[in-house]
Amino acid sequence: MARNGTNLSRMVVKTMGLFSGVQMLSIVCSVVRCKLVALWIGPIGVGLFALWNSALDMIGTASNLGIRNSSVRSLSVEFAKGDVNKVGRMAAVVRRWSVWLGLAGALLTVVLAPMLSTVTFGDDRHIWGFVMLSVAVLMNSLMNGEHAILQGTAMLRRLASASVVGSVAGVVVSVPMFYVWRVDSVLPSVVVSAVVAALCAYIYRKKDCVNQQVSRAEVVQQGGEFVRLGIFMTIGVVLALIGNYAFMAYLNAAGGTDEVGYYQTGYTLANKYVGLVLTALGMEFFPRLSRVSHSRRATELFTSQEINITLFLLTPLVMIMMLLRQQVVSLLYDTAFLVALPCFTWMLVGMVLRATSWCMAFVILVRGDGRTYVVTEALSTLVGLALNVAAYHYYGLTGLGVSFALWYAVYNVIVGVVYFVKYRMKLHGRAIAMAGASVAMSVVCALLVEREDYVAAFVLTVVASAFCLRCLLSQLRGKNAAKT
Repeated sequence: MARNGTNLSRMVVKTMGLFSGVQMLSIVCSVVRCKLVALWIGPIGVGLFALWNSALDMIGTASNLGIRNSSVRSLSVEFAKGDVNKVGRMAAVVRRWSVWLGLAGALLTVVLAPMLSTVTFGDDRHIWGFVMLSVAVLMNSLMNGEHAILQGTAMLRRLASASVVGSVAGVVVSVPMFYVWRVDSVLPSVVVSAVVAALCAYIYRKKDCVNQQVSRAEVVQQGGEFVRLGIFMTIGVVLALIGNYAFMAYLNAAGGTDEVGYYQTGYTLANKYVGLVLTALGMEFFPRLSRVSHSRRATELFTSQEINITLFLLTPLVMIMMLLRQQVVSLLYDTAFLVALPCFTWMLVGMVLRATSWCMAFVILVRGDGRTYVVTEALSTLVGLALNVAAYHYYGLTGLGVSFALWYAVYNVIVGVVYFVKYRMKLHGRAIAMAGASVAMSVVCALLVEREDYVAAFVLTVVASAFCLRCLLSQLRGKNAAKT
């Protein structure tokens, strides 16, 4: 038991390091691309790049029906059974659905091109641009299918390689286009980057699953389960987007565009950069949890252990970010955005709360309980919107950071009701204690930083980091593994 727990902990930490690196490199590639666009093309290039990519993301999210994530669950379950033939057939099903949905998304883009051009640009001069964008929609769907197969069959290093090579190659082929064609290169670079990423996914695909033949009836029958779950997941994403859009519209009307920018700064720093830890851990945790979803005991063990490891890694990072908040904002944005520091600080507390709920929420997905997932996401969206509006109305920008933390405190309760009451599962005492300690340490650190008592905050950060490191090393060595 202890040895298994130790090996598992080491695997989780290695995976986190691997995919954190992948995410960071993707961000660097994005920054380089945007910097070159700004330098060689100017503000109009940055604006066009944002518009075309936003349209691509929106169409892709709507047409892909969430199978990038939902199919990982089905693949992981078959992979756990050890039947190579069934894994190959399921992979073929995923590929077929990726082609169908990609073609459907591309066709939808072409049909809606006149409307999309008018809504996005206010004229009909970009109809053929959206027709060209349909190629990127198809390529992204094919890439997502191959990535899902790699993740579901635990080929994480190959997945990381495909992601890294795709990101770097996309920048490499885009740079000459930016330099030579300038503003005319923006849309072609988006399409070519999608083609290159899909080609990299094809090169790194799981090759022992490429020759399986499946009938159309089998594709519909076997794919039906993950497509249904994917639809529920898509609904959850859409609800979150609607809630975010509604609040942004309110904030713009109540505080102005500057306030929207300040809020977005804190939100991006907390979710995109600190959230890298959660994204990286999820790449391994979701398929691993799916493989044991039939076992209550294993699910409880994995969830508890994931909470521990996530908090061991996230708590020191959050507290260090609090200490260096001024330098981080000045480096990544500008000194004009320092007004967002209190908001950012309390959002970091929210990220610690998010870690626990994030681990428990995965249980809903691995059980294929789509309706419950939609209900929890709908409640979360309503709570978040209400808290944000009330907090900004009474406490301004700082209140939005506090409301973010309260939002995830409430979300813990929502997900906890499902986990503890509906599914009748438990968390091990060590995980509960670590969650409480992490929240307490991050709250105290936030209060100290807000009072500008940086010496005390530094001491607390050192103590907390040493404690988390000691706990992590203890778990990696196998001590207390059975208790975790």
